[in-house]
Amino acid sequence: MGNSFGQLFRITTWGESHGGGVGVVIDGCPPRIELSEADIQRELDRRRPGQSAIVTPRDEADRCQILSGVFEGRTLGTPISILVMNKDARPEAYAEMKSTYRPSHADFTYEAKYGIRNWQGGGRASARETIGRVAAGAVARKILRTLNPGFELIAYVNHVYDVTATVDPAAVTTEQVEANDVRCPDPAAAEKMRKAIEKARADGDSLGGTIACVARGVLAGLGEPVFDKLEADLAKAMLSLPASKGFEIGSGFAATRMRGSEHNDAFEIREGRVRTETNNSGGVQGGISNGENIFFRVAFKPTSTIAREQKTVTASGEETTLAARGRHDPCVLPRAVPIVEAMAALVLCDHALRQRAISDFGKPES
Repeated sequence: MGNSFGQLFRITTWGESHGGGVGVVIDGCPPRIELSEADIQRELDRRRPGQSAIVTPRDEADRCQILSGVFEGRTLGTPISILVMNKDARPEAYAEMKSTYRPSHADFTYEAKYGIRNWQGGGRASARETIGRVAAGAVARKILRTLNPGFELIAYVNHVYDVTATVDPAAVTTEQVEANDVRCPDPAAAEKMRKAIEKARADGDSLGGTIACVARGVLAGLGEPVFDKLEADLAKAMLSLPASKGFEIGSGFAATRMRGSEHNDAFEIREGRVRTETNNSGGVQGGISNGENIFFRVAFKPTSTIAREQKTVTASGEETTLAARGRHDPCVLPRAVPIVEAMAALVLCDHALRQRAISDFGKPES
């Protein structure tokens, strides 16, 4: 329950943070798509811990293994199973949490729901679960680029704490994003963000912020009214991520301070097709993509695990204090960039396949 996502392109993630391993089963991938472990590893390397001085030092290579669904470098159309072993698990670092609830974590709520919980690193509530999402997202990207070679998907850190970047989403490149370990394409802002993150870590504290994401080359027509609107599925995807707290697309909440005459995207014919002069809609109107860039932002809270002593309670109902131990990110945003991209790819791939099924229905056989 609640571990699967998608309709035609459907994934199920599995595994716990300090168990034997984590992974994903992908069902609905079309056959004959070229796919290798290297395609998946490239994205996992961007997500993995220990990649810089401003993220958790947990030492995991996160090497993936494709166990099924691929033969001679191409997908078979059967379920694809991908495994990543946990190598540097240290469950003993969480022994104190066995009977003590960490503030703002899922410890209490998981126990309230199931009557049992994996207290070693948070179990399924750990961000390590997102390895399966990133692996599946890499497969989704391959499908999207096969269907539309012009497809591009780029996320980046837009702001951390009180530092906001200046970035043109229509022109930003992956190379600019990956040029620094903050994953912010504005170099001056990135340096300020890095210093703020380093200071928070030194203070035993943490920071939050927002990630922006742009999808370019998305065809018009993706999205299903009424309940499976494209932005609704994107919102669900992003708000399913650990530490996410908000989602807005296009003008987002800024639209509440505009008039309709300011916000409406006027249509025009440009380069021989219907386009909009502005993109306050964020590439989605009536829940369906209009062919413009899809642009959205995701808000992430400060990391819940901090080294400062905090008030809490035990499972037996006693009040106590807790200073967290273990290895944690002082700011989740740099490592969350490829996760946001992965979830966006999963949504867009699922809707692209659903639209393809509709558009091909009833066509005469060639």
